Amino acid sequence: MRRPALLPVICFILAVLASGCTHPAPREEVSLDENNAVFSFALQELQEKQEFAGAVTMVVGPDRIIALEAFGLADIASGRPMRKDSVFWIASMTKPITAMGVLMLVEEGKLGLDDPVEKYLPSFKAQKLATPTGPVPTPRPVTIRDLLTHTSGLSPAMPTAANQPVDTIPLAAMVDHSGRTALVSAPGAKWAYSNTGINTLGRIIEVASGQPYAEFVQKRFLDPLDMNSTSFWPDVTLQASLATPYRKDKVTGELIAAGNSRFSNPLQNRARTAIPAGGLFSTANDLAQLYQMILRGGELDGHRFLRPETLKLMTTNQLGEMPKVSFAEGMRMGLGFHLVGTPVGVTESLSPGSFGHGGAYGTQAWIDPVRRQAYVLLIQRTDLPNSDGSEIRREFQKTAVEAFK
Repeated sequence: MRRPALLPVICFILAVLASGCTHPAPREEVSLDENNAVFSFALQELQEKQEFAGAVTMVVGPDRIIALEAFGLADIASGRPMRKDSVFWIASMTKPITAMGVLMLVEEGKLGLDDPVEKYLPSFKAQKLATPTGPVPTPRPVTIRDLLTHTSGLSPAMPTAANQPVDTIPLAAMVDHSGRTALVSAPGAKWAYSNTGINTLGRIIEVASGQPYAEFVQKRFLDPLDMNSTSFWPDVTLQASLATPYRKDKVTGELIAAGNSRFSNPLQNRARTAIPAGGLFSTANDLAQLYQMILRGGELDGHRFLRPETLKLMTTNQLGEMPKVSFAEGMRMGLGFHLVGTPVGVTESLSPGSFGHGGAYGTQAWIDPVRRQAYVLLIQRTDLPNSDGSEIRREFQKTAVEAFK
């Protein structure tokens, strides 16, 4: 008589066995109090040479934060120490989020990678190509794929004056200016890092989704990932934990507070334009959520963000053997992610196929798909000759790979 009562249990067990028990392991929480000294020791010499004031360093696996350190100063003048929850302007590390947003809409059938941009933005119709003898028609229209691979040829010119805040112009007007400005190279002809191209993708997200870009990012990424300390408009509480950006005095070699001329004040003013190419402020713990989602094939805590095959496409070389791609030797380009083709120099510690992105103030985040780890370096140094090629990044990644195999 009890046999019917057992049927649901039996069915459940059979369902689990049929699934291969492939459910991801539960994630472990990390303590903000515990500490070690792996990275602070490895980077001590560079810190003493005043290459950076302080740092937060992190190694992330699919199910846990493997290592998280904070050392040095977040602000030299006040002596405020760097903390594991310190806030950083992550700058161009915003770009992969914008790119993943575009691919979400591709999955939904609202965009096509090879769609011409003019399909969504009328100002890109009949675009011209600048030549020594004057503007001529472009060989073909700029596509969404061109924007994602930095091969659009869009002019870097902005409607704001040089060294003035870029967040005072609405995104639609900013991108309209790009569409009406002649291309500097033919679409698909060469790789040239393009903030205007990624900003254009942000505007396409608005048109295709029917949402403001920042609202889309909030609802599709920040809210479901519990990235509660990540914002285009950090409030006064977050600003109290903001790491001060520094540059080196050319005479004394000392670090000097540099500010951030790209943004208008106050930072919490939501009238400021959310910049798709580099507007986010974030913390290590929040970024761990994002990179765990990527390491888990586009899923976190039961929420599916992207299909595994979509992430695979985004992290596959799109440009063949095109020369002079990215900012370091041996690099290739995916869709919004920079890829390590041949590990050499600054990338020598990473596996081929590693992917990620850096930021203007020295922040770096690179995911090694072979080791299934993400390596995150958060500093605020404004005048590094090449933040992607810095000795700080090289030493950090080398230490991370050796210490956390």
